Amino acid sequence: MNSHNLTYVYHALQTRPRSWAQVAAALQGAVSTHLADHAGQLYGIFRSQIGRPRDELSVITAWPSGRSLDGEHAFFSSAGDDVVCADSQAMHPTLRPVEFMPPTRQGNFAFRWFETPIEHFAEFSQLCEGAWPDFESSYDSQVLGLWRLQSQDPTHVKTLLLTRRPDLAMWERSKIPSSETEREVRRKLTRRYDLCEATWVFTTTLLTASDKNDDVNWS
Repeated sequence: MNSHNLTYVYHALQTRPRSWAQVAAALQGAVSTHLADHAGQLYGIFRSQIGRPRDELSVITAWPSGRSLDGEHAFFSSAGDDVVCADSQAMHPTLRPVEFMPPTRQGNFAFRWFETPIEHFAEFSQLCEGAWPDFESSYDSQVLGLWRLQSQDPTHVKTLLLTRRPDLAMWERSKIPSSETEREVRRKLTRRYDLCEATWVFTTTLLTASDKNDDVNWS
C-alpha cells in the first residue's frame, strides 16, 4: 500500500509499573479485531532502551487518510487498565516510507525528533536524501521513515526520523567516521542538525520483531 495514502499515528503509552510486556502482548492480540475492524494497521510496538521510562511503549499505527481514527480507542482499550495515559500525534510520510512496510528485524531503533524552520526544510530534506544511501551501506542500517507531524505552527516543521541499526555498538560506530565516504555522510548530517532549532533522540527495540525477541534488561 502506498504510504502517502495513509495517516500514521505515533503513540507514547504510559503503562502501570512493570506492565509494559502485558500491554504489548494485549495490543498484538487485538490487531485482527479492534484495529483491523476499523481499517487500521499496526506498524510496530517498541520498548524503551535508552532515554525513555521503562514503562513506556512507543506504538505506530497507520490509517487510511481522510478516515476517522475511532479505532484507536478500541485498540488501546484492549490493554485494560494497564495503560495509564496515551499521547498521540498524527503524521504523514515525506521521503520515506514510500510503501507501508512494517519493520520485522530486531535491532536498535532510534526515534529522532526535529523542529526545523520552514524556510530551511527543503534543504533539510535534500541533505537527508543525499546522506541516506551511504549511511545505510556504511553502517548496515536502514532509514525507515521521515514523517511530518501535524502541527498548528506555521513557522516550523516538526518531523520524526526512525532509523534501524543492528545494535547499540553500531549506533556508536555511526557517529565516528573512518573513511572519506563516512566523513561526507557526517558532513551532511551535521549540516542537517545545524538547520534545525531543536532535536532530541531516544532508542528502542522492536517487540513486534519476527526474528528474535528482546529479553535484555535495559533498565
